[in-house]
Amino acid sequence: MQRLTRVKAELERWNTLESRINGLAELVELAAAEDDQSLAAELAAEYTAVQKLLDALEIEVLLGGRYDDHDVFLSIKAGMGGTDAQDWAAMMLRMYTRWAERQGYQVSLIEQSEGEEAGIKSATLELRGDYAYGRAKSEAGVHRLIRLSPFNAGNTRQTSFALVEVLPEVDDAPEVTIKPDDIRVDVFRAGGHGGQGVNTTDSAVRITYKPGTPEQIVVVCQNERSQLQNKETAMKVLRGRLLERELVRQRDERARLKGEHRQADFGSQMRTYYLHPYTLVKDHRTEQETSNTQAVLDGDLDDFVASYLRWNVGRE
Repeated sequence: MQRLTRVKAELERWNTLESRINGLAELVELAAAEDDQSLAAELAAEYTAVQKLLDALEIEVLLGGRYDDHDVFLSIKAGMGGTDAQDWAAMMLRMYTRWAERQGYQVSLIEQSEGEEAGIKSATLELRGDYAYGRAKSEAGVHRLIRLSPFNAGNTRQTSFALVEVLPEVDDAPEVTIKPDDIRVDVFRAGGHGGQGVNTTDSAVRITYKPGTPEQIVVVCQNERSQLQNKETAMKVLRGRLLERELVRQRDERARLKGEHRQADFGSQMRTYYLHPYTLVKDHRTEQETSNTQAVLDGDLDDFVASYLRWNVGRE
């Protein structure tokens, strides 16, 4: 039923575009026949509106990946840069929360680990809404911040890093198999934010996949009061992480067969946010950039998402 509702809404948007293009053609003929300046102004305004609608529908067409219409888990991890990097991770958590709210997504904080002095070590958001994974996947990778750090004694320039993981939420996927013997489940008392009820029972859940092996993955969920709910959510995150790992393996194999070389080291940032000595946000994959860094940090990421979707055509 959710898919039917989505398809009906999509069809309605295309019908609306067709109707407005037809109306625009009639307006062109009328303006040409009457040479009316007021009609010319109306024509220009309607053309701009139709172009905006067309651009939005183009993005929807590009959201045709297998899991693009799924909900998503978005994880942020502070990297190199000490306290400044942890503060940067907190800034990114705010940025993505605001971006998701702009999209009309339902946002839930699944897990958050506080930094020692400021910021956060890590956090995971669950975003629910139309094509949440398809839009959010543009953000996966290393994000670099360059600024005058408030955490340095001399307020000197510093470079910090944070890693973003974007995982599709899947109940079942043929690429993912989790055997009961492959996981260990631990429960503990949640700490930090969450309210009194969260912190008075052993409701938080930690799932370790293949503990003690090179493939080990650890997932923590502590946002719900119910241990069962936290376990179910943690299992969803684990399935998403395993699926994303398999999708990356498939992409890397295709790249190898094509003779492409892709660096996977932590320093190969996909986007840089310059706050000093000038202001600029630049995506190094698509060359999309803007000098309005504050708008980006307030969640205005639509241009970066759109440019990534166009750049990514045929790459998956």
